[in-house]
Amino acid sequence: MGGFRWLFLFSLVAVLLHVHGAQSQNQTCHPADLKALLAFSNGLDRKGEGLVGWGSGDAACCSWTGVACDLGRVVGLDLYNKSLHGGISSSVASLDGLVTLNLSGNSLRGSPPAELGSLTRLRVLDLSRNGLSGPFATSDNGFPAIEVVNISSNNFTGPHPSFPGAANLTVLDISGNSFTGGINASALCVAPVETLRFSENAFSGEVPGGFGLCKALVELSLDGNGLTGNLPSDLYTMPKLTRLSLQDNQLSGNLGNGLGNLSQLVQLDLSYNRFTGPIPDVFGGMRRLESINLATNRFFGELPPSLSSCPTLRVISLRNNTLFGAIDINFDMLPRLSTFDAGSNNLTGHIPPGFASCTELRTLNLARNKLDGKIPETFKDLRSLSYLSLTGNGFTDLSSALQILQHLPNLASLVLTRNFRGGEIMPVDGINGFKSIQVLVLANCLLSGRIPPWLQNLESLNVLDISWNKLNGNIPPWLGSLNNLFYIDLSNNSFSGELPESLTHMKRLISINGSSEQPSTEDLPFFVKKDSSARGLQYNQVSSFPPSLILSNNLLIGPVLSGFGHLVKLHVLDLSWNNLSGPIPDELSNMSSLEILNLAHNDLNGTIPSSLTKLNFLSRFDVSYNKLAGDIPTGGQFSTFSNEDFVGNSELCLLRNSSCSEKKSFMEPPHRKKSKVTLAAVVLGTTVGVVSVLFSTYVIVSRIVRTRMQEHNPKAIANAEDCSESTNSCLVLLFQNNKELSIEDILKSTNNFDQSYIVGCGGFGLVYKSTLPDGRRVAIKRLSGDYSQIEREFQAEVETLSRAQHENLVLLQGYCKSGSAPGSDVTTVKSASKFIYD
Repeated sequence: MGGFRWLFLFSLVAVLLHVHGAQSQNQTCHPADLKALLAFSNGLDRKGEGLVGWGSGDAACCSWTGVACDLGRVVGLDLYNKSLHGGISSSVASLDGLVTLNLSGNSLRGSPPAELGSLTRLRVLDLSRNGLSGPFATSDNGFPAIEVVNISSNNFTGPHPSFPGAANLTVLDISGNSFTGGINASALCVAPVETLRFSENAFSGEVPGGFGLCKALVELSLDGNGLTGNLPSDLYTMPKLTRLSLQDNQLSGNLGNGLGNLSQLVQLDLSYNRFTGPIPDVFGGMRRLESINLATNRFFGELPPSLSSCPTLRVISLRNNTLFGAIDINFDMLPRLSTFDAGSNNLTGHIPPGFASCTELRTLNLARNKLDGKIPETFKDLRSLSYLSLTGNGFTDLSSALQILQHLPNLASLVLTRNFRGGEIMPVDGINGFKSIQVLVLANCLLSGRIPPWLQNLESLNVLDISWNKLNGNIPPWLGSLNNLFYIDLSNNSFSGELPESLTHMKRLISINGSSEQPSTEDLPFFVKKDSSARGLQYNQVSSFPPSLILSNNLLIGPVLSGFGHLVKLHVLDLSWNNLSGPIPDELSNMSSLEILNLAHNDLNGTIPSSLTKLNFLSRFDVSYNKLAGDIPTGGQFSTFSNEDFVGNSELCLLRNSSCSEKKSFMEPPHRKKSKVTLAAVVLGTTVGVVSVLFSTYVIVSRIVRTRMQEHNPKAIANAEDCSESTNSCLVLLFQNNKELSIEDILKSTNNFDQSYIVGCGGFGLVYKSTLPDGRRVAIKRLSGDYSQIEREFQAEVETLSRAQHENLVLLQGYCKSGSAPGSDVTTVKSASKFIYD
């Protein structure tokens, strides 16, 4: 309701300004207003191209872009997204008839003038999405007519503004800043406020009492802060509250039965906190509830049956808690349910057949529980289901499951890892559906048999993972003929025979101009294991998977195919731990996108082709334990690889810069203690493709991974305190750019490297999308690993890219390194200024 109220006010003002503007196109505005507008314009560092008509030569300022007048007086100034740079002149406060001021979506900086509070008629103030900083000044009598304030997505600091003199304040949005201290609820509730958005700041302390005074409050968003403690009881006494967002804090304690008093709730999000105890069974009166998210807390007990009494429920997310017992919810009463996520709990029993009543169900995640039995026959009726993950349970009868699920016309992602482990055989007959499937994962099920022929009918298949089974036989030639397949993991099976030539002609991997983008599946995590440990990389959508051929740990024989050189879009080629023989083909150097090449533990012979140094993006290379001879190539990425990548080849030369006449056989290197850090560098560039221009920043931030990590929010991969004692001191060094950018800016723009921001994967880490405080759309790459190796990798990459020129390559503008790395040569370095190139 609060959001609608806000939109209504903006729309109303816009209509009024349009009418006033139409009536005053030829009016000469008041001299004082003209003077104030010119002073504002002259105070900017750079005027945006959108300021059409602005200038001292035209006294009819009512006709200027973004200016609206009423009887010759300026009543509205709307300069949204006009590429304005610089500060806000105090002359704006001389526009004493101003009703609305919208300067959002620009690159304004500094503090807004305190004189804005003297605008007695100002009803709407929008300064959002700029680079404004410092405290936001208000006074007891300031902004007397204000109704809507939006200063979100800036860099404001200090205590939050409260507008004590604003008797008509209805909307206050200060989200996405750096406000600190506690929240003064009593000061905020003196007005009939309907919407309070305090998300993504640095507030601390407990959620205060006093919100019960906000009897008109419709939306309360305090998510993404550092709030602690229990929830105050009067939080449950707001009769009109429809949206309560407290996720991503450190709140604790039990919820209490008072939650049931919020009968008007439409959305409840308490995820990523530390709440404990059972989930109160108090939802019977919440007839309007559409979404409840209690994920990643410490709740225990059974699922509350009263959720069945919420007929409008669309989303139930309870994953990553310690809930137990059966799934005792009457799904017949939830006809509009579209997402049910109870993954990572201790639920037991069978899947209830009642799910079939949820005809709008699109996402069902029951992974990592203790469920058993068979997939219900009624699942045939889930015609809308798009995503199904049952990983890590005890389900049986894979053949029956596939025969049921094949009938779902919209099923795009099916993840059944770690089930059916009772010695079942991969079904080969009776499967002719799955027409929409994009992701099929049947990993670690101990299945025997062969690759089933029905897979060749899955024309939409993008990702296939049947690793860690007991499958055998040859890899069928038709596998490489699936037109949309770009990720194959057949590792840790017993496949034999030679590599099929068809794998070198995979359509999604051979065209550099083709797009690997597909419509994203539900925003739920996919997991790709890096090794046999429990750790792995996580991808939230199909298009984030790196194009890969992973055939390691099998019994394959024959040569490494020279045709792999056609796969110019392939990122990962892993043929390790097989019985492959012959030379390493020189043609592999044509795989221009390759990041990982693992040929270890085979019977390869000959020399390592020096042409592989042309692989500028190669970050991992392993040919250990073969029968290779000769010199190790030098230059390019090869300067970043360690001795471990070449051991077990008795005829390889130890000294890379010497001839084989001075050779010294590789011995197993002593184990050395590795210091793990992550690096960050900032790269700004232009990518030309389907979109016309994309500015990207490539950030490498280094920090030590502590032996004893304090408990962080599970959503976050990094935290600002990892940078240094004061995050603001960790500045990103931007060459040829005078703007300051801090690590705090980077963390905020990616929500502390939140998984939902992941757009891809590189050899040493993940790539995140973000928007910087000045509005630039950027890509941030955060690397992790052995510091000494990453530093060599970084230097080699800089040297390589400084010589390469291509429309899709970005130019290094700077980088930042912070923290320490024990055992390295940079333990005391907080920032550095090397690796500069044009």
